[in-house]
Amino acid sequence: MQDFKDKLAVITGGASGVGRSLAHALTDVGGRVLIADVDETGLAAVQAELRQKGADAHAQTCDVTDQASLDALAACAFDELGGAHLVFANAGIAAGEAGPMWGYAENDWKWCFDVNFWGVVRTINAFMPRLTDQGEEAHLVITGSGNGAFLVYPDQPVYSATKAAVQAITEALHYQCLNQQSSVQVHALFPGPHIVETGIFDSDRVRPAHFEKPADAPDTGIRTVDDMRRMMEAFGMKLTTTHPDEVAQTALQGVRDGKFWILPLNPGTEARIKERMDSILNRTNPPIPTLG
Repeated sequence: MQDFKDKLAVITGGASGVGRSLAHALTDVGGRVLIADVDETGLAAVQAELRQKGADAHAQTCDVTDQASLDALAACAFDELGGAHLVFANAGIAAGEAGPMWGYAENDWKWCFDVNFWGVVRTINAFMPRLTDQGEEAHLVITGSGNGAFLVYPDQPVYSATKAAVQAITEALHYQCLNQQSSVQVHALFPGPHIVETGIFDSDRVRPAHFEKPADAPDTGIRTVDDMRRMMEAFGMKLTTTHPDEVAQTALQGVRDGKFWILPLNPGTEARIKERMDSILNRTNPPIPTLG
Protein backbone atom coordinates (compact mmCIF):
# COMPACT_ATOMS: atom_id res chain seq x y z
CA MET A 1 0.00 0.00 0.00
CA GLN A 2 1.67 3.17 -1.21
CA ASP A 3 -1.21 5.62 -0.92
CA PHE A 4 -3.18 6.11 2.30
CA LYS A 5 -5.51 8.75 0.84
CA ASP A 6 -9.13 8.07 1.81
CA LYS A 7 -8.16 4.74 3.41
CA LEU A 8 -9.73 4.17 6.81
CA ALA A 9 -7.32 3.18 9.59
CA VAL A 10 -8.59 1.83 12.90
CA ILE A 11 -6.22 2.52 15.80
CA THR A 12 -6.63 1.07 19.27
CA GLY A 13 -4.81 2.93 22.01
CA GLY A 14 -5.45 6.05 19.94
CA ALA A 15 -5.81 8.53 22.81
CA SER A 16 -2.10 9.05 23.42
CA GLY A 17 1.45 8.08 22.54
CA VAL A 18 2.08 6.07 19.39
CA GLY A 19 -1.65 5.77 18.66
CA ARG A 20 -2.12 9.53 18.65
CA SER A 21 0.95 9.99 16.44
CA LEU A 22 -0.30 7.33 14.01
CA ALA A 23 -3.61 9.17 13.70
CA HIS A 24 -1.87 12.45 12.93
CA ALA A 25 0.57 10.85 10.49
CA LEU A 26 -2.18 9.08 8.56
CA THR A 27 -4.48 12.08 8.32
CA ASP A 28 -1.55 14.25 7.23
CA VAL A 29 -1.32 12.10 4.09
CA GLY A 30 -5.04 12.07 3.42
CA GLY A 31 -6.08 9.02 5.39
CA ARG A 32 -9.22 8.66 7.48
CA VAL A 33 -9.04 7.39 11.04
CA LEU A 34 -11.20 5.71 13.62
CA ILE A 35 -9.37 6.06 16.92
CA ALA A 36 -10.35 3.94 19.90
CA ASP A 37 -9.34 3.94 23.54
CA VAL A 38 -10.65 3.32 27.04
CA ASP A 39 -9.51 6.86 27.97
CA GLU A 40 -12.57 8.88 26.93
CA THR A 41 -11.08 12.27 27.83
CA GLY A 42 -7.87 11.66 25.91
CA LEU A 43 -9.81 10.21 22.99
CA ALA A 44 -11.99 13.30 22.69
CA ALA A 45 -8.93 15.56 22.85
CA VAL A 46 -7.14 13.73 20.02
CA GLN A 47 -10.26 13.72 17.86
CA ALA A 48 -10.60 17.48 18.41
CA GLU A 49 -6.94 17.98 17.39
CA LEU A 50 -7.46 16.01 14.21
CA ARG A 51 -10.72 17.70 13.24
CA GLN A 52 -9.25 21.11 13.94
CA LYS A 53 -6.87 20.56 11.04
CA GLY A 54 -9.68 19.31 8.81
CA ALA A 55 -9.07 15.57 9.14
CA ASP A 56 -11.74 12.93 8.65
CA ALA A 57 -11.48 11.60 12.20
CA HIS A 58 -13.88 9.41 14.11
CA ALA A 59 -13.59 8.17 17.67
CA GLN A 60 -15.19 5.40 19.67
CA THR A 61 -14.63 4.36 23.24
CA CYS A 62 -13.28 0.82 23.24
CA ASP A 63 -12.05 -1.51 25.95
CA VAL A 64 -9.76 -4.18 24.50
CA THR A 65 -10.43 -6.40 27.54
CA ASP A 66 -13.99 -6.82 26.23
CA GLN A 67 -14.64 -8.74 22.99
CA ALA A 68 -18.03 -7.11 22.53
CA SER A 69 -16.39 -3.68 22.66
CA LEU A 70 -13.95 -4.61 19.88
CA ASP A 71 -16.74 -6.23 17.85
CA ALA A 72 -18.63 -2.95 18.10
CA LEU A 73 -15.54 -1.07 16.91
CA ALA A 74 -15.25 -3.36 13.89
CA ALA A 75 -18.94 -2.92 13.16
CA CYS A 76 -18.50 0.85 13.22
CA ALA A 77 -15.58 0.66 10.79
CA PHE A 78 -17.21 -1.70 8.31
CA ASP A 79 -20.94 -1.10 8.67
CA GLU A 80 -20.96 2.65 9.26
CA LEU A 81 -17.72 3.99 7.75
CA GLY A 82 -17.45 1.86 4.61
CA GLY A 83 -14.73 -0.60 5.61
CA ALA A 84 -11.15 -0.45 6.87
CA HIS A 85 -7.90 -1.20 5.07
CA LEU A 86 -5.55 -0.56 8.00
CA VAL A 87 -5.90 -1.82 11.57
CA PHE A 88 -3.36 -0.94 14.24
CA ALA A 89 -3.61 -3.24 17.29
CA ASN A 90 -1.74 -0.74 19.40
CA ALA A 91 -3.37 -0.63 22.85
CA GLY A 92 -0.99 -1.58 25.63
CA ILE A 93 -0.14 -0.96 29.27
CA ALA A 94 2.68 -1.56 31.74
CA ALA A 95 1.95 -3.37 34.98
CA GLY A 96 4.35 -1.28 37.06
CA GLU A 97 5.84 -4.35 38.70
CA ALA A 98 8.56 -3.82 41.28
CA GLY A 99 10.63 -6.10 43.49
CA PRO A 100 10.93 -9.92 43.30
CA MET A 101 8.56 -11.72 40.94
CA TRP A 102 7.09 -13.88 43.69
CA GLY A 103 5.82 -10.76 45.42
CA TYR A 104 3.81 -9.37 42.49
CA ALA A 105 0.10 -8.84 42.82
CA GLU A 106 -1.87 -11.39 40.81
CA ASN A 107 -3.89 -8.51 39.38
CA ASP A 108 -0.71 -7.14 37.75
CA TRP A 109 -0.41 -10.35 35.76
CA LYS A 110 -4.11 -10.52 34.94
CA TRP A 111 -4.49 -6.89 33.87
CA CYS A 112 -1.35 -6.77 31.76
CA PHE A 113 -2.20 -10.01 29.95
CA ASP A 114 -5.82 -8.99 29.50
CA VAL A 115 -4.81 -5.77 27.74
CA ASN A 116 -1.52 -6.58 25.99
CA PHE A 117 -2.09 -10.20 24.97
CA TRP A 118 -5.82 -10.85 25.00
CA GLY A 119 -6.42 -7.37 23.58
CA VAL A 120 -4.47 -8.40 20.47
CA VAL A 121 -6.29 -11.75 20.26
CA ARG A 122 -9.65 -9.99 20.53
CA THR A 123 -8.63 -7.45 17.89
CA ILE A 124 -7.69 -10.29 15.54
CA ASN A 125 -11.02 -12.00 16.26
CA ALA A 126 -12.99 -8.82 15.61
CA PHE A 127 -11.23 -7.59 12.47
CA MET A 128 -9.60 -10.47 10.59
CA PRO A 129 -12.88 -12.05 9.36
CA ARG A 130 -14.04 -8.69 8.00
CA LEU A 131 -10.68 -7.79 6.51
CA THR A 132 -10.47 -11.20 4.85
CA ASP A 133 -14.04 -11.17 3.51
CA GLN A 134 -13.46 -7.69 2.11
CA GLY A 135 -11.11 -9.28 -0.43
CA GLU A 136 -8.97 -6.16 -0.86
CA GLU A 137 -5.44 -5.30 0.18
CA ALA A 138 -5.42 -4.65 3.90
CA HIS A 139 -2.84 -4.40 6.66
CA LEU A 140 -2.93 -5.44 10.31
CA VAL A 141 -0.12 -3.82 12.31
CA ILE A 142 0.45 -5.27 15.78
CA THR A 143 2.49 -3.24 18.24
CA GLY A 144 4.96 -5.44 20.08
CA SER A 145 8.14 -4.78 21.99
CA GLY A 146 11.72 -5.97 21.86
CA ASN A 147 11.30 -6.25 25.63
CA GLY A 148 9.90 -9.75 25.55
CA ALA A 149 10.12 -10.55 21.86
CA PHE A 150 13.95 -10.51 21.82
CA LEU A 151 15.24 -9.55 25.27
CA VAL A 152 14.06 -10.27 28.80
CA TYR A 153 14.73 -7.50 31.29
CA PRO A 154 14.78 -8.74 34.90
CA ASP A 155 12.70 -5.87 36.30
CA GLN A 156 9.72 -6.16 33.92
CA PRO A 157 8.81 -9.87 33.67
CA VAL A 158 5.05 -9.33 33.48
CA TYR A 159 5.30 -6.91 30.57
CA SER A 160 8.02 -9.01 28.92
CA ALA A 161 5.87 -12.13 29.14
CA THR A 162 2.92 -10.41 27.48
CA LYS A 163 5.04 -9.11 24.61
CA ALA A 164 6.73 -12.48 24.08
CA ALA A 165 3.25 -13.97 23.69
CA VAL A 166 2.18 -11.16 21.37
CA GLN A 167 5.15 -11.81 19.09
CA ALA A 168 4.31 -15.52 18.92
CA ILE A 169 0.75 -14.93 17.73
CA THR A 170 1.83 -12.12 15.39
CA GLU A 171 4.26 -14.41 13.59
CA ALA A 172 1.74 -17.28 13.54
CA LEU A 173 -0.90 -15.01 12.00
CA HIS A 174 1.63 -13.80 9.42
CA TYR A 175 2.37 -17.40 8.39
CA GLN A 176 -1.33 -18.28 8.24
CA CYS A 177 -2.06 -15.33 5.98
CA LEU A 178 0.80 -16.35 3.68
CA ASN A 179 -0.39 -19.96 3.55
CA GLN A 180 -3.91 -18.84 2.69
CA GLN A 181 -2.66 -16.29 0.14
CA SER A 182 -4.70 -13.76 2.08
CA SER A 183 -5.17 -10.19 0.94
CA VAL A 184 -4.32 -9.17 4.51
CA GLN A 185 -0.66 -8.52 5.36
CA VAL A 186 0.49 -8.68 8.97
CA HIS A 187 3.21 -6.42 10.36
CA ALA A 188 5.11 -6.54 13.66
CA LEU A 189 5.76 -2.99 14.84
CA PHE A 190 8.47 -2.42 17.43
CA PRO A 191 8.47 1.19 18.68
CA GLY A 192 12.02 2.54 18.83
CA PRO A 193 14.92 2.63 18.26
CA HIS A 194 15.04 3.94 21.85
CA ILE A 195 12.57 4.05 24.73
CA VAL A 196 9.52 5.88 23.40
CA GLU A 197 8.16 8.97 25.13
CA THR A 198 4.65 7.75 25.93
CA GLY A 199 2.39 7.59 28.95
CA ILE A 200 2.84 3.83 29.38
CA PHE A 201 4.74 4.34 32.64
CA ASP A 202 1.57 5.84 34.11
CA SER A 203 -0.77 3.09 32.96
CA ASP A 204 -2.44 3.02 36.37
CA ARG A 205 -4.36 6.14 35.33
CA VAL A 206 -6.66 3.84 33.33
CA ARG A 207 -6.45 0.80 35.61
CA PRO A 208 -9.97 -0.55 36.28
CA ALA A 209 -11.17 -1.15 39.82
CA HIS A 210 -11.50 -4.91 39.35
CA PHE A 211 -7.74 -5.09 38.67
CA GLU A 212 -6.82 -2.79 41.54
CA LYS A 213 -3.33 -3.19 42.95
CA PRO A 214 -3.01 -3.80 46.72
CA ALA A 215 -2.13 -0.69 48.69
CA ASP A 216 1.05 -2.31 50.06
CA ALA A 217 2.37 -3.42 46.66
CA PRO A 218 5.93 -2.24 45.83
CA ASP A 219 6.06 0.89 43.67
CA THR A 220 8.67 1.66 41.01
CA GLY A 221 8.23 5.41 41.50
CA ILE A 222 8.41 5.82 37.73
CA ARG A 223 5.44 7.61 36.17
CA THR A 224 7.08 9.31 33.19
CA VAL A 225 10.06 8.95 30.89
CA ASP A 226 11.61 11.87 32.79
CA ASP A 227 11.35 9.85 36.01
CA MET A 228 13.31 7.06 34.35
CA ARG A 229 15.82 9.55 32.96
CA ARG A 230 16.47 10.96 36.45
CA MET A 231 16.81 7.49 37.94
CA MET A 232 19.36 6.45 35.30
CA GLU A 233 21.29 9.71 35.69
CA ALA A 234 21.58 8.96 39.41
CA PHE A 235 23.48 5.81 38.41
CA GLY A 236 25.63 7.66 35.91
CA MET A 237 23.69 6.48 32.83
CA LYS A 238 22.18 8.54 30.03
CA LEU A 239 18.73 7.78 28.64
CA THR A 240 18.10 8.37 24.94
CA THR A 241 14.47 8.49 23.85
CA THR A 242 12.37 8.39 20.69
CA HIS A 243 9.33 10.59 20.01
CA PRO A 244 6.10 8.77 19.07
CA ASP A 245 5.92 10.80 15.85
CA GLU A 246 9.08 9.06 14.65
CA VAL A 247 7.53 5.68 15.44
CA ALA A 248 4.45 6.59 13.40
CA GLN A 249 6.49 7.54 10.37
CA THR A 250 8.50 4.33 10.68
CA ALA A 251 5.25 2.33 10.86
CA LEU A 252 3.77 3.91 7.73
CA GLN A 253 6.99 3.37 5.80
CA GLY A 254 7.02 -0.24 6.91
CA VAL A 255 3.52 -0.70 5.51
CA ARG A 256 4.54 0.99 2.25
CA ASP A 257 7.54 -1.34 1.99
CA GLY A 258 5.51 -4.44 2.83
CA LYS A 259 7.79 -5.37 5.72
CA PHE A 260 6.79 -7.82 8.42
CA TRP A 261 9.57 -6.64 10.74
CA ILE A 262 9.05 -2.92 11.35
CA LEU A 263 12.02 -2.92 13.64
CA PRO A 264 14.25 0.11 14.15
CA LEU A 265 17.15 -0.81 16.43
CA ASN A 266 19.91 1.22 18.01
CA PRO A 267 23.40 -0.34 17.98
CA GLY A 268 23.35 -1.15 21.68
CA THR A 269 20.07 -3.06 21.53
CA GLU A 270 21.11 -4.89 18.36
CA ALA A 271 24.32 -6.01 20.07
CA ARG A 272 22.40 -7.30 23.10
CA ILE A 273 20.00 -9.25 20.87
CA LYS A 274 22.96 -10.85 19.11
CA GLU A 275 24.49 -11.71 22.49
CA ARG A 276 21.28 -13.43 23.53
CA MET A 277 20.98 -15.34 20.24
CA ASP A 278 24.61 -16.43 20.59
CA SER A 279 23.96 -17.67 24.11
CA ILE A 280 21.07 -19.79 22.77
CA LEU A 281 23.00 -21.23 19.84
CA ASN A 282 26.15 -21.81 21.91
CA ARG A 283 24.25 -23.04 24.99
CA THR A 284 25.98 -20.52 27.23
CA ASN A 285 24.40 -18.71 30.15
CA PRO A 286 22.56 -15.61 28.93
CA PRO A 287 23.96 -12.20 29.89
CA ILE A 288 21.76 -9.75 31.77
CA PRO A 289 20.58 -7.14 29.24
CA THR A 290 20.85 -3.44 29.98
CA LEU A 291 18.85 -0.54 28.60
CA GLY A 292 20.29 0.98 25.46
